[in-house]
Amino acid sequence: MTDALKGRAAIVTGASQGLGLEIARAYARAGASLLICARDHVLLAAARDEVAALATDGQVVEAEPADVSKPDDVERLAARAFVLFPQVHVLVNNAGVYGPMGPLEETEWAAWARAMEINIYGSVLPCRALLPHFKRHRYGKIVQLSGGGATSPLPRLSAYAASKAAIVRFAESLALEVKEFGIDVNTMAPGTLNTRMLDELLSAGPGAVGQDFYERMAKIKAQGGTPLDIGAALAVFLGAAVSDGITGRLISAVWDLWEGLPARRAELASTDIYTLRRVVPRDRGLTWGDR
Repeated sequence: MTDALKGRAAIVTGASQGLGLEIARAYARAGASLLICARDHVLLAAARDEVAALATDGQVVEAEPADVSKPDDVERLAARAFVLFPQVHVLVNNAGVYGPMGPLEETEWAAWARAMEINIYGSVLPCRALLPHFKRHRYGKIVQLSGGGATSPLPRLSAYAASKAAIVRFAESLALEVKEFGIDVNTMAPGTLNTRMLDELLSAGPGAVGQDFYERMAKIKAQGGTPLDIGAALAVFLGAAVSDGITGRLISAVWDLWEGLPARRAELASTDIYTLRRVVPRDRGLTWGDR
């Protein structure tokens, strides 16, 4: 994917650390110009300097502090991008949090609601701000970060799981809404990453997240977790021209052979592969349950 994003401009949210920063690095190496954002001004400035050092002549790398769950911040972020770049080609919605951990009735409601704001509003608002621009150019790529919470129940992490499932269905719906404009909308699951979020989960302890889940995450932590560059590589693929026409999918960076998807565009378009769906008895070889 060398030079896969050459001549393209991208916005990456939540890019001051962790996977967001790794995606920004990968985008810079692939030739993209970048506007990165995060809430922490100090971390964001350091991330901007690090990513800018990877850029070559013709690439622009800038940063704009923003809370993507707030409409005014998102409008300011988009306005800055439109000043910096003649055309924005890619939006990577990476910002997200786990939210409160523990039994639902024991979690603080304000923290539960805040997690929904960051994870859902923080994805929907940037899409709203960029869509008129994408539509005018009849081209755009929206790369939405998801995770295991979208496809598996996560007891004691209900805000995280509910928000991630919601954002996948939002992305699938938006993909159909904007398909005629040449805008691709996909969600990616990067695997369990050894980042600050995993540390937060382990710090909460087994009493908050459950013994079995805690032990599983502790084992992943000890083994190093999924390398960040695997998810970053998929983010580059989904932002590049090679993936044009692949849309409305939830793709795993770890388990799916996504490099070969361009040859499968027609099959993807005509099936529900890599989408959320309800499992019915016949899907499991059973004969009951159908009218």
